[in-house]
Amino acid sequence: MSQKKRSAVSLLIAFSFVVMAVTGVLAFALPFSIHIVGLHSLIGFLFIGLIALHILNNRSHLSRYLKSPIVWAALSVVALLVLLFLWQPAPIKSVLSLSKNIGPSLDDYEVTDLGLSYHYSPDPGYEMALTVRSGNGFDLEAPPHFAIWLENASEYHIKTLHTPNGEGGRTALPYWDFKRRGWEEARRDAEISGKDLAEELEVDALSGATQNSSFDPADYILPSDTDESLPYRLLIEINQPGDEQASLVYAVDINNASPRTFQLLDLVGYPKREDDDEDGKEVWMLYYIDGSFSTALKLIDSALLTIERDQ
Repeated sequence: MSQKKRSAVSLLIAFSFVVMAVTGVLAFALPFSIHIVGLHSLIGFLFIGLIALHILNNRSHLSRYLKSPIVWAALSVVALLVLLFLWQPAPIKSVLSLSKNIGPSLDDYEVTDLGLSYHYSPDPGYEMALTVRSGNGFDLEAPPHFAIWLENASEYHIKTLHTPNGEGGRTALPYWDFKRRGWEEARRDAEISGKDLAEELEVDALSGATQNSSFDPADYILPSDTDESLPYRLLIEINQPGDEQASLVYAVDINNASPRTFQLLDLVGYPKREDDDEDGKEVWMLYYIDGSFSTALKLIDSALLTIERDQ
């Protein structure tokens, strides 16, 4: 191959490497973008082809390196680094945690003038979609605070699907925050004591062959046996910023043993803190809506849950 062609291949390799380096840094520092990741991948394939040409053009020179012990030392170092990065010890994980790219997200949340939509797909054979149509009181300029979560049959929190933004969102949604804090406290206690989470929460219904509750979301969302799957609930709590009225909670029961594709959420009440129990633990209850509610009832027109499952 002529010197010009050799130079052209070398320059293409250099420029391709620059594009790969830049897109690699952007993919690490920015949220997932199919354009950036796609460009990085396609240039990577081009880079492989150019390297093959480079090896072909310089095979006589490169063959000399194979006879040197340095090449085997270099290969050993690279192999050790690959194993280290695959193992991902704590220092490596701490670096990776700095990345904003978490890949294509399992869920997607969007607020528009029509309301909000939430999609959750933890498996190719399962897709959950929650569509909330806005009411007359829905303000897109200052959208309401929302929390979406799952509870088991014993009304214990098992998974938060959507977390409200900031401390203001947590304060505005006290019922979800109460359920979430209780679950996290029980999990921490269980980790410290070495107990199972269910044992830590001391739910009688969790023991025995007639178990009807669990704290593993997979037992509800993707049960291995639908005939023995556990019923659960999806709940949302909503509160308009600046509104003095209490937040409202909507819920729907889900049963994979008797699957339904479309289900409407019902308004189940508003949360109110009660006196602490005899152990000094915080207590919240849901109460039926009374005549004091007006604007809060206008935030949501309807809420539809759709679950598509592979048969």
